[in-house]
Amino acid sequence: MKQIYLAFLCLSGIGYSQIPSNYYDTADGLSDFALKTELQSIISTGHVDQGYNTLFTGYIATHSDNIEKNGYENDGTILLYYGENPNGSDAYTFSHNVDQCDNPSMEGDCYNRESIVPQGTFGAALPMKNDIHHVVPSDAFVNNQRGSLPFGTVGSATWTSLNGSKKGNSSLTNYSGVVFEPIDEFKGDIARAVFYFATRYEDTVDNYTGFAMFNGTENQALYPWAIEVLLDWHNNVDPVDQREIDRNIAAYNYQGNANPFVDHPEYADAIWANVLYVEVFNSSKISLHPNPVTDNLTIDLQSPVDTEIEIFDILGKRVFNNIINESSSLNLEGLNTGIYVIKLTQNNETITKKLVKK
Repeated sequence: MKQIYLAFLCLSGIGYSQIPSNYYDTADGLSDFALKTELQSIISTGHVDQGYNTLFTGYIATHSDNIEKNGYENDGTILLYYGENPNGSDAYTFSHNVDQCDNPSMEGDCYNRESIVPQGTFGAALPMKNDIHHVVPSDAFVNNQRGSLPFGTVGSATWTSLNGSKKGNSSLTNYSGVVFEPIDEFKGDIARAVFYFATRYEDTVDNYTGFAMFNGTENQALYPWAIEVLLDWHNNVDPVDQREIDRNIAAYNYQGNANPFVDHPEYADAIWANVLYVEVFNSSKISLHPNPVTDNLTIDLQSPVDTEIEIFDILGKRVFNNIINESSSLNLEGLNTGIYVIKLTQNNETITKKLVKK
């Protein structure tokens, strides 16, 4: 096994390169879904499918614990999102190309490959099945526990891994199913893998079923509740760090393309933030979810408080006014294409948000 490891290092060292400084130049100045489409073009070009079995070798460069940071062993073992303990000793470790299996009896038995976006979603089609940006090494038992569950925050856990990853009922306001929640250390990695997948496979993602985070559209790709979770993990819980930058460079050298949300974290907000508006009043939290497919604006109130909703056009003319005290859905078909301002008032406290009707 040591010979395989050394051979790979030597081969990867020949021509090993940084992601080109002009890699994203054609995306300059773009935003919203136009940016996502251009990124899809950029990261599709040069992407070479290396095959499924070769992933195990690719992980030597992309998922090794060679990290000089408190909490990591820096011992060359496989870095597992659901197994690594960044706050102490790992409960178990695996060496590359050793201890592989698909039928474990317990956690710590062996490792395999996990698709962050489950294979069943896209029918195990290529190159999605072999894409190292979202197909990562995983403890095989934990992989089975996660299955095809969407990612989210767990309220009541029904199962917890040895590093604290867990599954259970969602604690989210807008999704009530069972979810899987990794530990904070890797939440951003997971979020950026999903953003990558939704972008790289934009032209087919509207046909994927079986993954509760996807909403069946090509541009938006993700449900608002999923966007809210992933943007929070991406921006606040686990921003991009050097470990992930190094992994992205290694993945670029392995298959010829990069994850743009690692290189440019601001791209995620530029694409999806306009889909999601979340504001907090003293008395409650309100979320606005414009849906470009149905022309509906969903308004979610975390607590039943009288809320006045006013919509003004670009000239300041009020075109809508209503008071609600529970979640509601407004149909915006009557609004012309353009820029509007939404004004929300609770107990004399006001917030405003821009709405772009496309």
